[in-house]
Amino acid sequence: MADFKDFIAENIRTPVTASDGDIIETAKKKLRFVRGIGRIVSAEIYKRSVDARKRSDITFVSSVEFRAEAGDVDVEYLASKGVKIKTDETVSFIPGKEKCAARPVVIGFGPAGMFASLYLAKYGYRPIVLERGGSVGERIEAVKKFKSGGALDTETNVQFGAGGAGTFSDGKLTTRIGDPYVREVLRTFADLGAPETVTKRAKPHIGTDVLCEVVKNFHDRIISLGGEIRYNTRVTEIGDGYVVANGDAIPCSASVLAIGHSARDLYEKLYSSFAMEVKPFSVGVRIEHLTRDIDRAMYGDEALSDVLGHAEYALSHREGERGVYTFCMCPGGEVIAAASEEGGVVTNGMSNSLRDGVNSNAAIAVSVLPSDVSADPMAAIEYQRRLERDAFRLGGMTYAAPCETVGDFLDGARGRGISRVKPTYRCGDVRQADLSSLFPDYISSMLKEGIVLFGKKIKGFDAPDAVLTGVESRTSSPVRILRGDDYVALGKKAVYPCGEGAGYAGGIVSAAVDGIRVAGAVISRFSNEF
Repeated sequence: MADFKDFIAENIRTPVTASDGDIIETAKKKLRFVRGIGRIVSAEIYKRSVDARKRSDITFVSSVEFRAEAGDVDVEYLASKGVKIKTDETVSFIPGKEKCAARPVVIGFGPAGMFASLYLAKYGYRPIVLERGGSVGERIEAVKKFKSGGALDTETNVQFGAGGAGTFSDGKLTTRIGDPYVREVLRTFADLGAPETVTKRAKPHIGTDVLCEVVKNFHDRIISLGGEIRYNTRVTEIGDGYVVANGDAIPCSASVLAIGHSARDLYEKLYSSFAMEVKPFSVGVRIEHLTRDIDRAMYGDEALSDVLGHAEYALSHREGERGVYTFCMCPGGEVIAAASEEGGVVTNGMSNSLRDGVNSNAAIAVSVLPSDVSADPMAAIEYQRRLERDAFRLGGMTYAAPCETVGDFLDGARGRGISRVKPTYRCGDVRQADLSSLFPDYISSMLKEGIVLFGKKIKGFDAPDAVLTGVESRTSSPVRILRGDDYVALGKKAVYPCGEGAGYAGGIVSAAVDGIRVAGAVISRFSNEF
């Protein structure tokens, strides 16, 4: 009987006009010259990216997964040919033996909380999920109302509610972590309504419109597996064996603390009883260009966006310990109002699945070091809050955002009115202001230096009529809730800090991975027999 193995052929280069079939045929031709690999019985695209470093030679770079007859194969020899044996990507845990006296509680229903609760539910633990904000439907209405000039709902908004802050974003599923669980996260998103392409693209995204449906499907799947989700439920106290929410004590065998990076009031309540530290974070502004200008600058021909999708970029520069970089780039998107506290202006970016907006935007953020703040985690939170309040003041204290053209910001001048690039924040609800006055000098100077340097990498990035809107202050949590190698909070028996809000992730995918790992720690410790 023939022995079959699964392989991945990497670095398959083809023109951007190539179909999936063309890419697979190119991979098969390459494999004919690899000894030890015989008849191929199946093949499919495993991953595909775009190499646009040379505008005159933009290509697809793909990996192809295939099953083939195989004899004895030498791993080092395969690697020299750009081929590797596919490893098992299955995620599985064995329930532990410690008695589970009460159902586990998951606090927060962002990516970390969603994946932690999903895996706990899969393994029969029937988790209770407590989310301070509303359901997806409630969030859509609250965000729409605020965008249109209505009142801010401080409990249900861009930061709080089903799906967490990532729901109203571009829905990027990219990450720099090389964790084997990343593939599982992508497959789960696809299984729950994201396009199948998220498992195959090197820079997958879902888009806010589709992501809202995916979050609903997460909700339904967890409920179908015996879990329970309580929205509009604010947690005010967390201890070993209990959680207090909406004034009621809820017993639990373990609690997963997936509170998100904007749960400042809860950080303040936990500060006296949990070990925390200041961690590096970043602040800055949103920059907007015309989508067609970025497409032309990146591709050489904006028409290529019909084949490749609208262009993306990721730029960075470092001087010593401090860096300036672009973050959460949203092709064809908009700048959104992301405040969660009264009297503060916060910006973020989002795109829908088609990325068909007139503008593309990204954060330009500068790193804030612990030494810039103090050793006090509450001082780091206050650093962010102060910027938001100053932005609110500069915007006229109506939730309009302070805005400035790149030309004025770089020159320190005034008078360039908004022209080709129209601000998208709250349908143009901005007020021209001096953004340099918002920040300490080390932030303003690095922002200016970064914009100029990035303009040398992407033509027109530093165009005088590009628009800056502030303030981007919620790039990540400024604090970390310390935990041990067993994922348990230091000094606690069964509280598990998790995800971006606890300081252990930096985006949708890394937070989701941390959610799986924390769920695995709970599963491996406790029995699922109540």
